[in-house]
Amino acid sequence: MTSSSSPSQDTQRLAHTYAEGLRADALMEEDVAWSHEIDGERDGDQFDRSERAALRRVAGLSTELEDVTEVEYRQLRLERVVLVGVWTTGTVQDADNSLAELAALAETAGALVLDGVIQRRDKPDAATFIGSGKALELRDIVVESGADTVICDGELSPGQLIALEDVVKVKVIDRTALILDIFAQHAKSREGKAQVALAQMQYMLPRLRGWGQSLSRQMGGGKGGGLATRGPGETKIETDRRRIREKMAKMRREIADMKTGREIKRQERKRHKVPSVAIAGYTNAGKSSLLNRLTGAGVLVENALFATLDPTVRRAETPSGRLYTLADTVGFVRHLPHHLVEAFRSTMEEVGESDLILHVVDGSHPNPEEQLAAVREVVRDVGATGVPEIVVINKADAADPLTLQRLMRIEKRSIAVSARTGQGIPELLALIDNELPRPSVEIEALVPYTHGKLVARAHDEGEVISEEHTAEGTLLKVRVHEELAAELAPYVPAPVVA
Repeated sequence: MTSSSSPSQDTQRLAHTYAEGLRADALMEEDVAWSHEIDGERDGDQFDRSERAALRRVAGLSTELEDVTEVEYRQLRLERVVLVGVWTTGTVQDADNSLAELAALAETAGALVLDGVIQRRDKPDAATFIGSGKALELRDIVVESGADTVICDGELSPGQLIALEDVVKVKVIDRTALILDIFAQHAKSREGKAQVALAQMQYMLPRLRGWGQSLSRQMGGGKGGGLATRGPGETKIETDRRRIREKMAKMRREIADMKTGREIKRQERKRHKVPSVAIAGYTNAGKSSLLNRLTGAGVLVENALFATLDPTVRRAETPSGRLYTLADTVGFVRHLPHHLVEAFRSTMEEVGESDLILHVVDGSHPNPEEQLAAVREVVRDVGATGVPEIVVINKADAADPLTLQRLMRIEKRSIAVSARTGQGIPELLALIDNELPRPSVEIEALVPYTHGKLVARAHDEGEVISEEHTAEGTLLKVRVHEELAAELAPYVPAPVVA
């Protein structure tokens, strides 16, 4: 006996299959339910997981029920989108990967991807991005699929947005607006929210639209409330632009104040000579998973792009006992909007101020070299090119062995690891220990027991080679910085005269 399913179930299954197939297999990991028993040891307590799931953005709810008994099986209807890209350079595989990444971004924002189209052009059309004829074809696709939004794989000018909306008759957004929307959903800290708000205002300022009353002028400034005699005043849209500029200036001052607080913390770590390591890399490459594996930080880990935005700094220890800080930074992506680079510049300075960069790349991605290039472009923008770098090829358990060999041959300072299984983590810790800057002065001192703080500082700020407890005090052989060496100098034992 063969089983049958209802037409509505078949439609849902086909839509789900298409959406899954549109994403690049290596861009997003296989969806696996997170469990405390399996993943808790690696990722710690995932306090944000239930909250993130409960606050998914929903455009609307369907109330059309064919049968009241099926009410329990209804699913939330998210925004239904059609993707459109312009293929100007590279191979067709590059164009497909770019649109697949746009699909992953749309799904992260809470949308349901219905279709995706690519047009081959020498350059995007100046009027409608894809040309008038293709815009009409896109309109037919939107009507046929029932989409309510079109997402373009690129940054559109205000004129292109208006012209394309006039043709397709639904909302049109570009890649920049989509990334800003994801950042607005995921920002949690006060600084993160302020940075996203600033980037959104920078993006919206030249794209304000007006008609009717928005273009009407206010009355001029006559004395005593009489008739206007000083010419036309501002239009409403000009007033809106002025208010946005005032808000942007205020937001920049607030971000500068928050930057001061972070710099004080950074200077405190430098004063104590604590080395710092920054984790940078493409979004969804596994930076937070690696931080959790190395330190047990408990940072949210989710199969989504830009799951974590706020930088996390944790204390860690090398196998030899040296202390250092490990900072997780915001993920990068191809064509990261310039507004975000400017707004998050103060956060990205963690990379430039570090002593070592762990550049995490997804080894299972179809084109990991492109990820490396995209991240290094942003690193150059924030002036961190002089910091030593270790390329950490993550997801080695799911990567093609030939891809791993190719990457490790190209990148001389690289190591393959898996944050999920723990493969290569001991070797990575040893490599960090070797690459971190070491104290410059080696000294042997007999510290009295009454000066135990010096011994503690030697452990915290230096590298203890040997330690022996004698009747007179603690005999230390350590490698420390010059300031601490000067404080230990009075306790250096006098040479024995034969």
